[in-house]
Formats: sequence, C-alpha cells, structure tokens
Amino acid sequence: MTGIELFDASVDYPIYSASARSLKTAIAQKVGGAIRADDTSRVVVRALDRVNLSLRSGDRLALFGSNGSGKSTLLKVLAGILEPSSGRAQITGHVSALLDLQMGMDPEATGYENILMRSIFLGASFEEARSRIPEIEAFSELGEYLRFPIRTYSSGMIVRLAFAISTVISPEILAMDEQVGAADAAFSLKAQARINELIGQAHILVFATHNIEDAKKTCNRAVVLKHGRIDFDGAVDAAELAYKEARSEAEALSGPLALAEPASSADQPPLKNTEPGASSGPPLSGPRLARAARSTRG
Repeated sequence: MTGIELFDASVDYPIYSASARSLKTAIAQKVGGAIRADDTSRVVVRALDRVNLSLRSGDRLALFGSNGSGKSTLLKVLAGILEPSSGRAQITGHVSALLDLQMGMDPEATGYENILMRSIFLGASFEEARSRIPEIEAFSELGEYLRFPIRTYSSGMIVRLAFAISTVISPEILAMDEQVGAADAAFSLKAQARINELIGQAHILVFATHNIEDAKKTCNRAVVLKHGRIDFDGAVDAAELAYKEARSEAEALSGPLALAEPASSADQPPLKNTEPGASSGPPLSGPRLARAARSTRG
C-alpha cells in the first residue's frame, strides 16, 4: 500500500567553513534552522527537527513555510532524495520528484544520450529508458535537435527536454514545487495538461508552495513549517492563518545576515525570458506549476 511515514526525522546540514564557529553567535537569531554542534563537534544547521508525519493514498499535501523554515528539505525527504540525519523515513511506492528537472543531465551529451542518462538517474533500467525515447521525443518536439549536444540548446529547449523526461512515467507518489518551468506559452499548455494528469493519477501528492489559493485548488491537507518543525497540520483553509503568522515572524527576524537551508527552486523566483525577441506566456491556470520561463528555438 502506498504511503509515507516519518518518525522523529531530523536533517542536519554541516558547516565546514573554518569561520563557521566565529559566525555562530552573529547568525544564531537570523537563521531558519537551529545552529548547534553535532556529536563530532561540527557546526551544523538543523533544517528539520524531529518531524513526525504520515501520508496515505488520497492525501494531497500542501507544504507551507517561509524561506529557511525547512520546507524544501522536508519535500526532499518525502521524495526520498534526502535521508534523515536521525530518525527514520519509510516510503512505500514509486516516487517522482519534479524539483530540479535538469539534475543528472550532461551539457556535452546529445539529447538522446541525456534521455538515457536522466531516465536511469530517475531509476529506470537501460531497456526502460530506451523504450521511453519515442514518447519523450514526441512530447518535447525537439526533432533533429536531439542529435546535438544540449549545450547548443536554448534554455527553453533544455526545459522542454528535462520536463518530458521527468514526467513520462506516472508515479504513485508525486513530489513537486510551484516553480517548474515550462518554456514557451504553447508548450506551457502541454505541460499543464501533463501535470494535471500526473496529479490525478498519483496516489499521494506533496506540493511545496507559497500560495494558499493554489493549494486550495489542488490539496486536501496542509502542513506549515516553522524553524524545522511542523507548526500546523490540518485543513488547507485553516492553514492560512498559521502560515501568515509564521511569515510575519520570519520577516521580523530577517536582517542583512541570514542563512537558510540550501536553495531550492521552491524558494526562488521563476526565471525570466531574456532571449532577444522572445515572448513569454502567461502563468498557467490552476496551480502555478508550469510557468513560461524562456522561449525555445525549436
């Protein structure tokens, strides 16, 4: 049976800089996660702190939290990308994570070679990866460009290829953030339809977002994170107040010196199209999961 269980899950990010200890006092009140020394006396940032969470088939979970709250780290733990430093994560079911779509891609390799490498990176066998080529080829609409190294592609073309590879298989557990780029406006419509299809077929959805209205359209449950801990777990409508309070507290503590958990696309603004003569489409309807980022040449 598809499900996710977290038992007292904590994630620590070690700080290896020689100046980390001298900075500790200055940043202690500014960082989203708690700063401490671990058992080996390394300075670490605790991004998640003893989190317990249970997800079952039918759950559509929205993750809310200000920058540095632990939201991106929790998303990666639920997707099976990060292992807890302590505690336990038990994930049952095939997981697809729409986070960094280009991870595992080689700019010197051709489009076809990247289809194989990225598919294997996502857990497919070599034969499974080969069998996916025709569908990815058709969905990306890149044609003969797939024979060329992807360093010759525009940014939009790379997004097309990465998106097609990452969404070719319908997962049982879908983990995603709201900043999945989808190239030009025409391709954005295809991307939106594909994402809606994946959401509909997934047994469990985990959606990291900053937008309450988007979450209301997609999710039936919400978690608000604050300082690496779950501050609220309940209905999406009721999460709005808890999230506003968490954001207000984070803004009050923010200053010129601040650390946050490692950057994720969920906590960054979408890319803008800067190519000469290119046009960017409007945001997609529903959850803003497929934004027009940069136009393609293909």
